[in-house]
Amino acid sequence: MSHHSAAELDGLTEVRASAIHVAVPPGRQIAVSKHERGVGAPFVAVHRSARLTVARHPARLPPRTRVEETVLDLVQASAGFDEALSWLVSACARRRVTPVALQAAIQARPRMRWRAALAGALDDIGSGIHSVLEYRYARAVERPHGIPAARRQARMPRGSRSQYLDNLYEDFGVAVELDGRAAHRAEDRWADTRRDNFLASAGVVTLRYGWADVTERPCQVAAEVGRVLRECGWTGTVSRCGPACGC
Repeated sequence: MSHHSAAELDGLTEVRASAIHVAVPPGRQIAVSKHERGVGAPFVAVHRSARLTVARHPARLPPRTRVEETVLDLVQASAGFDEALSWLVSACARRRVTPVALQAAIQARPRMRWRAALAGALDDIGSGIHSVLEYRYARAVERPHGIPAARRQARMPRGSRSQYLDNLYEDFGVAVELDGRAAHRAEDRWADTRRDNFLASAGVVTLRYGWADVTERPCQVAAEVGRVLRECGWTGTVSRCGPACGC
């Protein structure tokens, strides 16, 4: 098993693939029985891999590729960088693999799409980034505008439970929450309101941004975050990221 089929087996996704994905060595002949060619038989996607001897997991059954190899196979098959990055982020957030193991697997491959960008993203994932939107916030809002680095996935006690904040500027009592959902159910909006109310009672100012804010208006977001940070004690200054920066 490889690609989406291996990903399903190892809990990297809950989405059922439309085909069974298998990997075979180059030159191996595939024989399909008459029964397997019948109406209603599952479609089998065959991937030829010269790395199968090192990519195969030594013990798990049914036989499958190692988790880090599965993730990188899916990265290679992605339509764009965001989709590729989402596989890395999801695998690490689910604790199925570590950024260190993925870094080593990337280096071991002679050919790898987006090699440098993915290697850099893994450094951010290691710091606690759990979504593509959080990655874009760090790369498009914080760093190019000189905003101090937030603590990612910061744990905050809430009664007998804990909640985790996407970005917490702990020294200044400011949190930035990011939401990539296109639509919000009423119960989700209420949960966000209760969360923000709790943070306010704990002395934390909460700013919320969505996908369009971070990807289309990063300079304006940086200006607003910087202004709130300064009101809460930050002595730095938001930097212009370029000649056309609107911050």
